[in-house]
Amino acid sequence: MHCGRIALVTGSTQGIGAAIARRLAGEGAIVGVNGPVRDARMDAVVTAVDGFPAVADVSDRDAVAAMVGEIERTRGPVDILVCNAAYMTMAPFIEHDDDDWWKVIDTNLAGTVYLVQAVLAGMRNRGGGNIVIVSSEWGVIGWPNATAYSASKAGLIALTKSLGRELAPEGITVNAIAPGVIDTPQLQVDADDAGTSLEQIHEQYRRGIPLGRIGEPEEIAAAVSLLARADMGAFVGQTIQINGGATRCRT
Repeated sequence: MHCGRIALVTGSTQGIGAAIARRLAGEGAIVGVNGPVRDARMDAVVTAVDGFPAVADVSDRDAVAAMVGEIERTRGPVDILVCNAAYMTMAPFIEHDDDDWWKVIDTNLAGTVYLVQAVLAGMRNRGGGNIVIVSSEWGVIGWPNATAYSASKAGLIALTKSLGRELAPEGITVNAIAPGVIDTPQLQVDADDAGTSLEQIHEQYRRGIPLGRIGEPEEIAAAVSLLARADMGAFVGQTIQINGGATRCRT
């Protein structure tokens, strides 16, 4: 399905990103595993997917440009870009440290802008490509104590709609995934904010989901793989909500 295509998956050393890397690699893609530093977690995923390291802090425009430039020199243009890297902290709006609030925006929203800007020339030269942006259910409905995160993720949905319209004539598709509650290390942030245990936050969220369980990273990876297909050209500017039925049709 993705045989021989070059994929860059940001934030792919754990959780959803690692699951996406595994899925795309399993379907034949050559996967760049991104994280801000080269460490044991990155090396483990690189080995597991037979991919290559792609080191950059996505909030750093110059670092992103250098990373993509190196990929293009050594592997060729990026065919599939998955913008998954994210940073989240939680606090009441007035109490949230100002620098930290903007770090969330700089990582999640600005970082995605930098990535798309960096790969775009290569995709145009190649004659097309697929961009998949990982937003969040909280970007659709908002969430208390998560103003920066929700704002950044809502911005990604708007970015997806606008870039989808702009780039479709060039054969470049842009779509998004808005995951609900997924079983990843990020849930510890939620638990800490609620002053409860990880197990209790799992149960709290589970009770609010019609499906009766929280999602798995592999389910998000399956949707990303679909949106990354070269034969999905008519699917443009859309946001797929994967949340067990908790939120419906609000994008």
